[in-house]
Amino acid sequence: MGKSIINLVKIMVNQNKEKALISFKKAQSLILKIIQMVEGGDYCVDIMQQNLAVIGLLRSAHEMLMENHLNSCFKDAMASKNEKKKQEMTEEILKVTRLFNK
Repeated sequence: MGKSIINLVKIMVNQNKEKALISFKKAQSLILKIIQMVEGGDYCVDIMQQNLAVIGLLRSAHEMLMENHLNSCFKDAMASKNEKKKQEMTEEILKVTRLFNK
């Protein structure tokens, strides 16, 4: 049963990476659209709405990547006996979380 859970986690990690990649590509496309809108002098509120859509996509991608990291790298580090590695991983998570919440 342990191997099937590990395989399931790996599948979920890969699916989340793919979803995150799709979100990044959508955000990239929207950013190009926003640039055109600004250059074209479009209405500010329309530009801001597109900007918020990009922010939403990036937040979603970030959350998927964080979930992957916690379910893989972080989980492995916490299961190890290497206290230095555990501390480094914890500090990395805290650093990224602080940046995300700014």
